[in-house]
Amino acid sequence: MKASARPFALSRVRAASSRPALWAWIALGGLAVGSADMLFAMAWWAQSDTPPARILQSVWAWIVGREAAFGGGAATAFAGAALYFVLMSAIVAIYHAAAREHRVLGERPILLGALYGAAWFVLLHLIVVPLFSAAPPKRFIPDWYLACLLAHMVLIGIPAAWMSRRWYGMR
Repeated sequence: MKASARPFALSRVRAASSRPALWAWIALGGLAVGSADMLFAMAWWAQSDTPPARILQSVWAWIVGREAAFGGGAATAFAGAALYFVLMSAIVAIYHAAAREHRVLGERPILLGALYGAAWFVLLHLIVVPLFSAAPPKRFIPDWYLACLLAHMVLIGIPAAWMSRRWYGMR
């Protein structure tokens, strides 16, 4: 009996050692979903001739305000990108931790990932940024908010769920 348990344990060790460290997996997830969402925002605002750096600076404006962020050049664009990737990594990590305890999160990645992305959209864009940001939105733009909701569902929530599903080996 013990002999048969040993190969299973060894196969789990081999499987675990063949994947990257958990922190790297989550950072990669944050980089992937953050890049996809940032590219979406840059493409959206390019239609109105907004430079890509301004999108990144607008994230940093949450912390320091618009004037400081927009006047800071490349340094504040970099700071905005770093802040956004840390936030996206945290979003991936939270789903990952929840999926460890609740297998259904990995078993239904499209539905539950989309709902997770929608929940983060509501939390960030409708609650946190307007209430606590140094630079809350100037005005409500319905088509932008609807596009952001869909982007959070498809570009953030679903990939976060798939990454957890893959990590935990769920089929």
